[in-house]
Amino acid sequence: MKINETIETALDGIGDGATIMVGGFGLVGIPEKLIQGLREKGVKDLTVISNNCGVDGFGLGILLENRQIRKMISSYVGENKEFERQFLSGELEVELVPQGTLAERIRAGGAGIPAFYTPAGVGTPIAEGREVRSFGGRDYLLEHGLTADFALVKAWKGDRLGNLVYAKTSRNFNPMMAAAGKVTVAEVEELLEPGAIDPAGVHTPSVYVQRLVRCEGHEKRIERRTVRC
Repeated sequence: MKINETIETALDGIGDGATIMVGGFGLVGIPEKLIQGLREKGVKDLTVISNNCGVDGFGLGILLENRQIRKMISSYVGENKEFERQFLSGELEVELVPQGTLAERIRAGGAGIPAFYTPAGVGTPIAEGREVRSFGGRDYLLEHGLTADFALVKAWKGDRLGNLVYAKTSRNFNPMMAAAGKVTVAEVEELLEPGAIDPAGVHTPSVYVQRLVRCEGHEKRIERRTVRC
């Protein structure tokens, strides 16, 4: 485990063509500062695995605008007009995955499971040209586990050993991605001494975290604000 003083050092080694998992669901629990650091780093041709791709002007959307993402593996992309434009123009390769399947592919990758069968997607365009087998009279589609060169996650608290705690719904995809990255970089709001986190309350054990950086000034936006009149 390495405590990094700057985002730049935390992202060291991420180069052009890297595959990166990015935690979060919508804009909840995304590693805001690490994403901004990737934009400043300027790496290109990235394959990004994330539930969605931020929104225009924020989150992963800033990497799209900077033409840094070559391929997205994701589930929901409906809040980003630039995503739509790049996809329809052929600038962006997209692999759409049912949300539950995406979560299980990431979990399987982190657990060392190379592939599994699921009924999700059978009989749809997702299954075209892919292996389908029948078990107990029902068809199942073969899906492969996902891993990444780097996983970027956001936690509420982390200790100097790398144990992480996520705040409420911001846990979402973060724990499974932390386990599936060859190098996991955690952005935390609070950096604590070892022993300050109750072992029973640890969400991601330190064994999965290689780098940690404390960041401040998170915007914590939401995708769409609605009010009742």
